[in-house]
Amino acid sequence: MTREKAQILDKDGIRRSLTRIAHEIIERNKGIENLVLIGIRRRGVPLAERLARKIKEIEGRSVPVGILDITLYRDDLTTLAYQPLVRSTSIPFQVSGRTVVLVDDVIYTGRTVRAALDAVMDLGRPRVIQLAALIDRGHRELPIRADYVGKNVPTSSKEVVSVRLQEIDSEERVLILELPE
Repeated sequence: MTREKAQILDKDGIRRSLTRIAHEIIERNKGIENLVLIGIRRRGVPLAERLARKIKEIEGRSVPVGILDITLYRDDLTTLAYQPLVRSTSIPFQVSGRTVVLVDDVIYTGRTVRAALDAVMDLGRPRVIQLAALIDRGHRELPIRADYVGKNVPTSSKEVVSVRLQEIDSEERVLILELPE
């Protein structure tokens, strides 16, 4: 059984992090022309939707949001003992020539992001792909880094970062959980 070790962000901390990331996205891209957000299932989706709302508050214009399921792009698919549940991908816009910001809750080994990059490239040829993550916990196995990070949290391999969002979990906080020995 896992035990709660520490709370890293509360509701206000998550909101502040997303507000800062929204400003950074606008600043780095000199506005929102040709910008699209794609949330990686599961918790990347509500985070992308929240970022889109923040960007609209700031810029006064909407940014398209897509939903990406990377299940079939995972590099461990053949090692999974269970039948993977494939959910829908919904990208109601062209990615070719656009600035795509992939959004995820936690970046860890980089393997989820690699799978997401493959999935996006199958949809077209974006001008550039950027990555926004609420939490960067380190321990990369691939040469991938986030362009926008809400909070860097050094962790051990015996810990889990649990992002809990109102839309999915009916609570709003980020925790470090300790795995049993």
